[in-house]
Amino acid sequence: RIPLTWLRPAGCFRGAEPPRMISIRIQQLTKKFGAVTALHGLDLEIAPGELFFLLGPSGCGKTTLLRSLAGFYIPESGKILFGDEDVTRLEPHKRNTGMMFQSYALWPHMTLAENVAFGLEERKVPADEIKRRVGEALESVRMSDYAERKPNQLSGGQQQRVALARALVIRPRCLLLDEPLSNLDAKLRLEMRTEIRRVCKEFKLTTVYVTHDQKEALSISDRMAILDGGRIKQVGTPREVYGRPHSKLVANFIGETDFIGGRVVSVTGDRVEVQTRIGHFKGVLGDPAHPPVFGTEVTVSIRPECWTLATEKQGENVLPGRIGESVYLGEVAQHAFVCGDTTLKIFELNPRFAAQAGRGQVFATVRPEDVVVLAE
Repeated sequence: RIPLTWLRPAGCFRGAEPPRMISIRIQQLTKKFGAVTALHGLDLEIAPGELFFLLGPSGCGKTTLLRSLAGFYIPESGKILFGDEDVTRLEPHKRNTGMMFQSYALWPHMTLAENVAFGLEERKVPADEIKRRVGEALESVRMSDYAERKPNQLSGGQQQRVALARALVIRPRCLLLDEPLSNLDAKLRLEMRTEIRRVCKEFKLTTVYVTHDQKEALSISDRMAILDGGRIKQVGTPREVYGRPHSKLVANFIGETDFIGGRVVSVTGDRVEVQTRIGHFKGVLGDPAHPPVFGTEVTVSIRPECWTLATEKQGENVLPGRIGESVYLGEVAQHAFVCGDTTLKIFELNPRFAAQAGRGQVFATVRPEDVVVLAE
């Protein structure tokens, strides 16, 4: 079990209680760089102990927001609160945040133990306390056996573990991660995803994590925010954001989807019917807070894996068509489903229709719960 002593301020004795997990509140935060507004009056609340992801296309403002939390950028207006403390204009070293960058930023001439100890030495922590806490930090990321090695003797994944230990050893109030896994290969990224979530949850750390990797965010986040143009477009759990995107931008950014244009026929609560050029669909509103009215042009979003193929017409939301090209990948087949002048992507798990490519008519069906209607 990872010792809770890490979470105590320097100098506390071993029996002391760890401090409460903090929330992070962002209120009407605006940040400008000259004539460019990078953040437009953002409001966001991150719960204590939450692993929260910031995603979006390049230039959306996610790194600017993270660096504002760290204190590297001072906003033009708005507030940042750690718990009840206003840290908006507090210097970075006084915020007690742990930061982990895209580059490992390890001192090449120091051993791993010396790298991890650096932040404690700067804080004038007693030598015996440094030795104990460095040992605990390296043990928590499973690097105790490498304490006396230099960074150039390690793999990329091992260096990232040391960078994580260095961020945690100061017992931060929150952990800030800026695309920490982007320099690793696919296998190491998978390994480190799990490791980062394990450590954050073991230490009950409030964590803000910037990434462009959708799979990373979907697999380990508690909640996420999608940003674009310095504005938050949607906040929710991975299942909420993926399954009920509020806009085309969010639907297109998180995963793959088929977009079909249409016009609203009826709206009842969050249920809506849409007439499109390839058929009539019953679905659900992506953003129930902003329902479209009768006759409004909308976009229907359907994830490729939500379709079901059959040889007979049955149920609601059924489209007749044929399978054009098909790519068989063992556990899944990726079909190009041709319906009139429209081609849709269909991912078939445990595929049975891969051999139907170029042959007769088949029917594609989707549940109303998986048909998400997005207002233009």
